[in-house]
Amino acid sequence: MLSTPASPIRFPRLLLTGAGGNLGKELRPRLKAYCDVLRVSHRRDLEPATTGEEVQLASLEDKDQMMALLDGVSAVVHMGGVSTEQPWDPILAGNIVGMVNLYEAARIQGVQRIVFASSNHVTGFYRQDEVVNTRMPPKPDGFYGLSKAFGEDLAQLYWDRWGIETVSLRIGSSYAEPKDRRMLATWLSFDDLERLVVAALTAPIVGHSIVYGMSDNQTTWWDNTHAKHIGYRPLDSSDVFRSAVEARQQTVDGKDPATIYQGGAFVKASPHGPG
Repeated sequence: MLSTPASPIRFPRLLLTGAGGNLGKELRPRLKAYCDVLRVSHRRDLEPATTGEEVQLASLEDKDQMMALLDGVSAVVHMGGVSTEQPWDPILAGNIVGMVNLYEAARIQGVQRIVFASSNHVTGFYRQDEVVNTRMPPKPDGFYGLSKAFGEDLAQLYWDRWGIETVSLRIGSSYAEPKDRRMLATWLSFDDLERLVVAALTAPIVGHSIVYGMSDNQTTWWDNTHAKHIGYRPLDSSDVFRSAVEARQQTVDGKDPATIYQGGAFVKASPHGPG
């Protein structure tokens, strides 16, 4: 975890959805430094509450559960929902209906700041020889990326119409270390993920802002020029892993869509299952 001092800004009650997911599990112990009470939520199977925590199970597609979940919340870190390419029905429930339920509950309960885990797959069909900024049109690489593009549009609507601020994080590949050559460009360390989320929570004015979640990698396809007001500064880099990654994957197939496009394997993943 970070060795740098925590932000002096503290929230009375911070909500982390998707706390049982891979990144939710990383953020759960880290976010307690930034709030008096951390409310953690998942649809099922969460570790019991520890000091300074509240556990509240809720399904995103259940409107009443979401209304109760956001009661008394100061800000939301929304990591919940479907996080991979899937058939349409679960994506519709978690990432479309669930997002509307979240934002409606935020509007009614008076929540003013949401940090939304969007995805680099919103722009997955840009090529790997292109550099994409946050104002270029989406090119989703599947139903999952499409649902995250919807989430960003929804966040824009709730800012324009009701003044709820959102920072949409187009998260790259957040793992302990990069697994392949694609991730030399897309990697986001867990410490940089924390820095990104905290910057998104504490920036004074964000409206609806979009920022790519990546570490300070030498190779990159994403330009965060228009998100500098967020104040995110990554300190880690995939380059310390470069030699090992390139030794494991010495060549790539230049005709493979997963090599051509930024979304990698997601551009080939079937939302309809095998066949």
